[in-house]
Amino acid sequence: MKEFWELYMIFFRMGAFTFGGGYAMLPIIQKEIVEKKNWATDEEIIDCYAIGQCTPGIIAVNTATFIGYRQKGLLGGIIATLGMVSPSIVIITIIATFFQQFQDYAIVQHALGGIRVVVVALIMQAVIKMWQQSVKNWVGIGLFTISFILIVLVKLSPIFIVIMAAVTGYVTRNKREVTSP
Repeated sequence: MKEFWELYMIFFRMGAFTFGGGYAMLPIIQKEIVEKKNWATDEEIIDCYAIGQCTPGIIAVNTATFIGYRQKGLLGGIIATLGMVSPSIVIITIIATFFQQFQDYAIVQHALGGIRVVVVALIMQAVIKMWQQSVKNWVGIGLFTISFILIVLVKLSPIFIVIMAAVTGYVTRNKREVTSP
């Protein structure tokens, strides 16, 4: 029971004190799960992010579910998910109750503007860390460049890009394993 409580509280704290959505939570998840708890390696967390991004829903919630499941099975996945979403439910309920009364105040508008800037910085930190962990060779750089161009300029579906990247990773890895002595 203690392990389930710890799992819940770790994700509850992340959900309560991280603003800006799933991408803003990624550095916090990495620090808590990899550095403090040693529940996963950096590569395993990157895989969790990839799975969380490819499945429907919010990346932070999907990642919490996946990590909870890896730690304590189905019940661990449920508890980690509840931990991640509980603060949001409470906070959104409180904000929805009072926001309309305060939304036009200049101080509220400036606070929200400041939060947006910090969220961009948190997302950039996650992108840089994921780049350092994931792009390790010319194949990765090429795959990143092609994916970026296809998503941003051609507006190709991310589903296609993910499938293409998975096939490319599989083929290049198997090709390296076959040619290695």
